[in-house]
Amino acid sequence: MTTAAPREAAAAVAAPAVRGRSPGRIAYERLRRDPAALLGLAIVTVFVVTALAAPLLAGLNGWRPETFDKSAIDQALGGVPKGDFGGIGAEHWLGVEPGNGRDVFSRIVYGARVSLLIAVAATAVTVLAGTAVGLVAGYFGGRIDTVLSRIMDLVMSFPSLIFMLALLSIAPGTDRVLLLVLIMSMFSWPYVGRIVRGQTLSVRHREFVDAARVNGAMGPHILLREILPNIAAPILVYTTLAIPANIGTEAALSFLGVGVRPPAPSWGQMIDNGLLWYQVAPTYFMIPCVCLFLTVLAFTLLGDALRDALDPKGGGR
Repeated sequence: MTTAAPREAAAAVAAPAVRGRSPGRIAYERLRRDPAALLGLAIVTVFVVTALAAPLLAGLNGWRPETFDKSAIDQALGGVPKGDFGGIGAEHWLGVEPGNGRDVFSRIVYGARVSLLIAVAATAVTVLAGTAVGLVAGYFGGRIDTVLSRIMDLVMSFPSLIFMLALLSIAPGTDRVLLLVLIMSMFSWPYVGRIVRGQTLSVRHREFVDAARVNGAMGPHILLREILPNIAAPILVYTTLAIPANIGTEAALSFLGVGVRPPAPSWGQMIDNGLLWYQVAPTYFMIPCVCLFLTVLAFTLLGDALRDALDPKGGGR
């Protein structure tokens, strides 16, 4: 009895502190203690700052991404960069592009801007469209749910990469960034729609939703003020994991020649060009590959850590 009393007293003191923490605070504490999350966040921050500061960084480097430097390549050898490691030096910090002498550093930082812009914009359109459809389907049910669910099934049945290639190949010479965003999101929104629909079905008859309905709240109010905040966690996790998927998709489409078109820089486009020169200038091939790998890895680590942090059963982490 004498040993149990201090333990009960200590538990009584500690319990209010634990119960008093909000879910957001708990998730923040878990993320702060997760080395993988911190590493992913650090890498993501570096690439986001690089993309935002691309004009400034290119100005410090002294070379625009579309500027040719014929003096940096050996014309007699078919355009092989002069110097070691693809021409890396004080003049060109990451070397030059074989064949034309364009600065690799400037093209990398502008390529980061293009890749992140397309990926984030496509993810935003995907999440907004999928969330709207999923909320409506899950809340109203019945024939509305049946029709919207069949539409989602239909879109998900298409082999997305093949249809993206086909649509981008026959598309007119319009704004490629906008076109990529629209086509990539066209085949992605049903996945988040399915997630949101399932979450909405699980909470639409909860006590707080019934209370709002009894108090006279209409459908839009219930969807946006009652249901959506309570299913925001899986939507946020999906958003974080969809960004690296869209970065890889944009790089793949540019690699296959239907994405971003020259002279606009893209990591996938640089990897495609680097295949022709990897034996004589391997750094030109490796640098965009490493950037693409690190960006996708960082967003994936951050998304996985965020999913674990928001999991109410993840108290052991």
